[in-house]
Amino acid sequence: MTHILVLHGPNLNLLGERQPEIYGYQTLADIDAALVALAATRQAHLRSQQSNHEGVLIDAIHDARAWANGILVNPGAYTHTSYALRDAIAAASLPTVEVHLSNIHAREPFRHTSLLAPVCLGQIVGFGWRSYLLGLQALLDHLSPIA
Repeated sequence: MTHILVLHGPNLNLLGERQPEIYGYQTLADIDAALVALAATRQAHLRSQQSNHEGVLIDAIHDARAWANGILVNPGAYTHTSYALRDAIAAASLPTVEVHLSNIHAREPFRHTSLLAPVCLGQIVGFGWRSYLLGLQALLDHLSPIA
């Protein structure tokens, strides 16, 4: 069985309430449920965690080295500011897919640069809550390619 850490960064606990015109009306629980359903079709197990604290996210990445095959992460605003998260992902040496609900490249200029993208397998942005599903599918395909 494949094991995936799903990390949700700061402010994602407010999904469905915070700027729904940008981030949509789905809650974090809705997204996690959709991910679990998709994972079940691929015999994968997910552990999801949300934190508004950088150190908690880093600790989760460090912990994942002992049990996970890959990481799906929406780092929120830490995408553009956290060298520490980048270093944790690099140190974990687990295939990691970065996802964003909005198209960060079409928003404010400070959002255009991801510090994490260079140490990630790939990045999926702009598809709302479906970015998570597309990211998980890509990660699972990378880990267990479908013939």
